[in-house]
Amino acid sequence: MDKASIVGTLLMTFIVGLVCYQATHGDLMALWSSKGFYMVIIGSIAAVLMSMPLDRIMMVPGYVKKFMFNKTPPTIDTINLAVLLAERARRDGILALESEIAKIDDPFLASGLKMAVDGVEPDTIEATLRLEIMAMQDRHKSGKKFFDLLKTYGPGLGLVATLMGQIGMFKNLGGDIATMGYMLAVAVVATMYGTVLANCVAGPMGDKLAYRAGEEILRRELVMQAILSIQAGENPRCTLDKMAAFIPASTRASLKAA
Repeated sequence: MDKASIVGTLLMTFIVGLVCYQATHGDLMALWSSKGFYMVIIGSIAAVLMSMPLDRIMMVPGYVKKFMFNKTPPTIDTINLAVLLAERARRDGILALESEIAKIDDPFLASGLKMAVDGVEPDTIEATLRLEIMAMQDRHKSGKKFFDLLKTYGPGLGLVATLMGQIGMFKNLGGDIATMGYMLAVAVVATMYGTVLANCVAGPMGDKLAYRAGEEILRRELVMQAILSIQAGENPRCTLDKMAAFIPASTRASLKAA
């Protein structure tokens, strides 16, 4: 579970709810506008459907799950596992790792080790693993793209609804003041919907997914270098040095000392 995402979501929900309650003096229905909802929320969904392939949109629950629950193993744990595998391969030969592959939870690491144990050429292993990294990067881009589209079109459609509300208000100038007030409320509430969607939901979620994607790419690069080092029969200390280049200097020093 990503504690930062959970706490941030709860805090944002509380803040928005508190401000809405105080602004309306407890009459939250004053913030409801069916016209604004249709234009901003339903309209944003329509815009996303027009902008992205359906198969990528069907992956949205996975994107949300990735935002809320981070299952990527810590980099230090990955490095420690790779060093243990390197020591085993150095001591007993790379074929000794065949029995360890089934115990590895990381499919990327397990796949690379299997190729190394099978005697696949290093260039082929690297090319195959890089293709996997590129495919993963493309999937993650789709997740960020979904939320970027919401962040872009939500406020824009809110502005459209605002203009419509203003047109209705101008049309009734000199008429019923209640009707003019209602149309003005539609305009303001629709703008609020688009702003909240962009800044309180889509923007933060998209940025978190982009961060997680970069983190996972870096971790897979680390794993790939470890696999190539193990296959080459290098000293485990050399394997550790290569992987240590991917982590901060402070963590690197403590890792090497251990």
